[in-house]
Amino acid sequence: MWHHVHMNAYSEDLRKKILEALRRGATKSEAARAFGVSRSSVKRYAKLAEQGRPLAPKRRPGSKPKMGETARRLLETDLEERPAATLSERREFLKKVAGVSVSESTVSRMLGRLGWSRKKDRWERESATSS
Repeated sequence: MWHHVHMNAYSEDLRKKILEALRRGATKSEAARAFGVSRSSVKRYAKLAEQGRPLAPKRRPGSKPKMGETARRLLETDLEERPAATLSERREFLKKVAGVSVSESTVSRMLGRLGWSRKKDRWERESATSS
């Protein structure tokens, strides 16, 4: 049973340091060992540099977040001001104020990520003591 481990891309800064080591005469294997990366990564960075292509990591695949930072902040403010508002009302609020059209499920997931949960008939911030 294989598990996909999502690793973060090496920074552009590290990639430049690896290339600098190669320019100073280090072999690809030495550079890989010195910087704790695979030899194939070193070869890939060298090839990119040789071709004059950017060293910056590529953007990750996947869709953009449905709610941006502005919508998130508006939602947070709305929670403070109207703790009893329903998901449907929050959804309408986001559409009207931020022009963001999302489902109630998306609103609910965002509220959870922001640390809010439904208690009886209102939304409350989860306390630091609860687990």
